[in-house]
Amino acid sequence: MIFRPFYRYETGCAAYLFGCGGLGKCAVVDAHERDLDEYVAFAAAKGMQVTHVIDTHVHADHRSAGPELARRVGAAYCLHEAASVELPFERLHDGQAIELGNTHVRVLHTPGHTPESVCLLVTDLRRGPEPWFVLTGDTLFVGAVGRPDLPGRTRENAAQLWGSLREKLLTLPDDLEIYPGHFAGSACGAGLSGKPSSTIAFEKRWNPLLALGREALVEALSEAPPKPAQMERILRFNQGRREAV
Repeated sequence: MIFRPFYRYETGCAAYLFGCGGLGKCAVVDAHERDLDEYVAFAAAKGMQVTHVIDTHVHADHRSAGPELARRVGAAYCLHEAASVELPFERLHDGQAIELGNTHVRVLHTPGHTPESVCLLVTDLRRGPEPWFVLTGDTLFVGAVGRPDLPGRTRENAAQLWGSLREKLLTLPDDLEIYPGHFAGSACGAGLSGKPSSTIAFEKRWNPLLALGREALVEALSEAPPKPAQMERILRFNQGRREAV
């Protein structure tokens, strides 16, 4: 497998390109507008075709390059089927499998940060049948979890987030690597570590929010940090309402 993170340290944003080098197929996840050309250049340098461009959710903190990248390379632009946007996209559903040659992806619907949030469980068949890592988007960070207040209905979303963490992510193998959508510097959560990756076992041991019961987590997340700058403008752009930006 070829795996390449793209980090924007000034905003704490992470995007990922990964796939099968042998068969030349790859995906880009959570593409950032400022790095669009870099994704295209890296894939070309590795002899890979970008076949899927996936956003783990509709971003509120930065403009997504997803739709434009998909258009440029002729790939599918993918969001969970619950996404509310005004642009065409391929609808993902919980448990769906995506094949990128010897790299396989399973979609995990993990609502809480937003209704359409997903995590992506990735297996490299040339390495073995067990999953290698999970891209956790804005659901689980290193040392923190996603904020539930941005779509509104904070307490209801926080309860959903607790369920997503307990039922979808913390049931995964302890040695599984996690790669979140953000690290320190992002406004999409509070208390994020500057370390951009971790494992399920490490988060179980050291992430204080994962030890909380449902009601305790709801209470802990009820006091939210300031919202991302220009959030409404960014959301309108990422939802396809280009004329309002």
